[in-house]
Amino acid sequence: MHKLKRIGILTGGGDAPGLNAVIRAVVKSGVNNGIEVVGLEDSFDGLIEPNRSRVLTARDVTGILRRGGTILGTVNRGDPFAYPIETSEGKQDYSTRVVEMFHRMGLDALVVLGGDGTLAIAHKFSQMGIPLVGVPKTIDNDIVGTTNTFGFDTALSCATDAIDRLHTTAEAHRRIMVVEVMGRYTGWIALYSGLGGGADAILIPEIPFELKHVAQSIQDRDAWGAHFSIVVVAEGAKPVGGSTSLLKEASLGRAERVGGMGHRVAAALEEMTGKETRTVVLGHLQRGGSPTAFDRVLATRFGGKAVELLMRGETDRMVAFHPPSIGSVPLADIVGKTRTVPPDFDVVQTARAIGVSFGD
Repeated sequence: MHKLKRIGILTGGGDAPGLNAVIRAVVKSGVNNGIEVVGLEDSFDGLIEPNRSRVLTARDVTGILRRGGTILGTVNRGDPFAYPIETSEGKQDYSTRVVEMFHRMGLDALVVLGGDGTLAIAHKFSQMGIPLVGVPKTIDNDIVGTTNTFGFDTALSCATDAIDRLHTTAEAHRRIMVVEVMGRYTGWIALYSGLGGGADAILIPEIPFELKHVAQSIQDRDAWGAHFSIVVVAEGAKPVGGSTSLLKEASLGRAERVGGMGHRVAAALEEMTGKETRTVVLGHLQRGGSPTAFDRVLATRFGGKAVELLMRGETDRMVAFHPPSIGSVPLADIVGKTRTVPPDFDVVQTARAIGVSFGD
């Protein structure tokens, strides 16, 4: 086993339920193996200044298993390699400063919790000589190499519960209810919450839609006596020949913000069907709150495996869920890739079999 004395841990990208469960597992696993764990605040920014970190003891992580968010804070922006930053020692190259501070703080390795963007940055730092292990985090479930990411199950439960609640008001007023869920450029949340919540149409990025088909399915429901419909729309869904709806264009240091398709779909369906239509955008509700039991267990297993990999000297890797086991994959194999819903996926086929419209 590789001898470690001091490791750092950080959380990057958007928050997700289960981050604190991973932090807890890393700290407890580390302490039990004689390793000091340093919490780095606000992603890699915690390595910019020496006062943006703190040693985490078992007492510090007591009670955080059930908490959403992250006790370390996080940032969600573009590639930090692309621009210099101001430090207490003047303007410096971000990456050079991070590597310098990693060694100055006496760290032996890092555990990096993040989505595809953060893990891509981690891979670059690994190539610059920082030993590290990545832990996949995103409610979108879009990281390749792992069947599940923690946070997805919690977001899915939130979305499904919301759809359940909308059924009663939709039926009472004979309305169409359009529910926009997160997922960026993938439809995992929309697909699973739509199927689990009994949606009548599910629109996902992987299957470009034509609203005339959705409108026809709604009118068919009216004809046999179902005078309301639930339409779930992934925020990154797009029509045939169209583009993803954006709330904000990309800018220096900031990725584009996807959203707004739910309102566009609702307006069009109301006009095409003549039925009163309402839109609900769940947004960041899906990120918040206490993680489900599944996410708590998965996050804990990920944290324990991350420490195990570092102790073995297996770095530049990402822990991964390969049911029923937790394994790992090289970071190089997942960088720049997105895990999308296959159009012929069995869950899609099942939804079609029970009459769900995908607008195609």
